[in-house]
Amino acid sequence: MTVLVTDRLVLRRAVIGDLQAMHSVLSDVQATRYWSTPPHDTIEQTQVWLDSMIDSPPELSEDFVVTLGGRVVGKAGFYRLPEIGYILHPEVWGEGIAYEACRAVIDHVFATRAGIGHLIADVDPENRKSISLLTRLGFRKTGQRARTIQVGGVWCDSLYFRLDRE
Repeated sequence: MTVLVTDRLVLRRAVIGDLQAMHSVLSDVQATRYWSTPPHDTIEQTQVWLDSMIDSPPELSEDFVVTLGGRVVGKAGFYRLPEIGYILHPEVWGEGIAYEACRAVIDHVFATRAGIGHLIADVDPENRKSISLLTRLGFRKTGQRARTIQVGGVWCDSLYFRLDRE
């Protein structure tokens, strides 16, 4: 089992025991403001989500739960390569956790997946913090489109970013 360790974090594969902690993240209105689904209303929704993360084929996925001091605080990685995704509980926002976690998963993918020449991201144009994070990580904007995804009955736009292997 792949485990990534940074100065403050341990990133590991999801396990069934992560259900309550991930539900705490995925049911939070702030955390899911720019997520691809509305906040989870039930633990069963999170169970389905977590099962798909656990069962995701390794050749397509490099996805990790993020732990801080032994506590699961979110997820970072690639549910489907090469697109990066991350979500953290608002309690740890502003502490550099997202940068540290994303840097670890990016470095891991580029070190272990020779066939991956670039990574991509799809971000809501209103998500200034995520845009800033991606820019700090070296991603560059490559395009934009209107009305790309409907979340909770509301159409959202997309900015597209790319990070090339260097």
